[in-house]
Amino acid sequence: MKKITIALLVLVGLSSCVSKKAEAYLFTSFREPATDGLYLASSEDGYHWKDLGGPYLKPEAGKSKIMRDPSIVKGKNDVYHMVWTTDWKGGDGFGYASSKDLIHWSEQQYIHVMKNEPEVVNVWAPEIFYDDEQDRYIIIWASTIPFRFAKGVEEEKNNHRMYYVTTKDFKTFSDTKLFFEPGFSVIDCVLLKRAKNDYVLVLKDNTRPMRNIKVAFGKTPLGPFENISNPLTDYLSEGPTVVNLGKDWLIYYDNYGAKNYQAIRTADFKNFENVSSKIKLPEGHKHGTITTISKKTLKALIEKK
Repeated sequence: MKKITIALLVLVGLSSCVSKKAEAYLFTSFREPATDGLYLASSEDGYHWKDLGGPYLKPEAGKSKIMRDPSIVKGKNDVYHMVWTTDWKGGDGFGYASSKDLIHWSEQQYIHVMKNEPEVVNVWAPEIFYDDEQDRYIIIWASTIPFRFAKGVEEEKNNHRMYYVTTKDFKTFSDTKLFFEPGFSVIDCVLLKRAKNDYVLVLKDNTRPMRNIKVAFGKTPLGPFENISNPLTDYLSEGPTVVNLGKDWLIYYDNYGAKNYQAIRTADFKNFENVSSKIKLPEGHKHGTITTISKKTLKALIEKK
């Protein structure tokens, strides 16, 4: 019996290794001036990224017909759901489409999440998160509604807060609600789950003196998020993207002040190490998100390139 148990454990371990090797990482992206659409990059280790080119989806939703900040998540039945910024200014929503292979996409939709806010200035960088405990998708984004909140030296049209909707089917959505009000202008938030009742929000403090990346902590995916950290990155950095690599997490970000991409590594979101010298990204890569894909899907993307 002991030998059988050991053999089963070995088989489980080998199965786990095969399962892990059967997938690769995928980084969504766009290229300025954001009119082409979706670009992709792949990686075996989460550090070194190969350009898969693009566009894989040309933007049709929204008035400006652009695609910025494409955020993607692999949901149930291995269907990928993606949202993106459709307008730099103006507009009351974001774009949405889904795909099973990242090559053939559903009809694009424009989701009017701020239709009840006639004074809204923008809808920026929507981020999609699958809440496995409630079997729902949470979509968060930054918007400015002038004179709604206290501000610092920012102009009224640059005083952002985070909002959200939830959906189970991308056909019906909850009412829009305030997601995060830290008392200062905030954009580019990314939500991640470490364990049950343990969530981290990676955010950009968009106040004029700061404009850098911080983290906050909550017990539910809808917050409240508290204990905001000190800055983790340089002045003039934004667009954080997070990937879990076993015990470590990498936070990629656009260090736009220095016109480069950087990454920091952490195991506990308290201690951080800059690992920018260890990463490699395609030239022109811009703010997106990271998910996983099967080797079969990756092979099809490479053949399409």
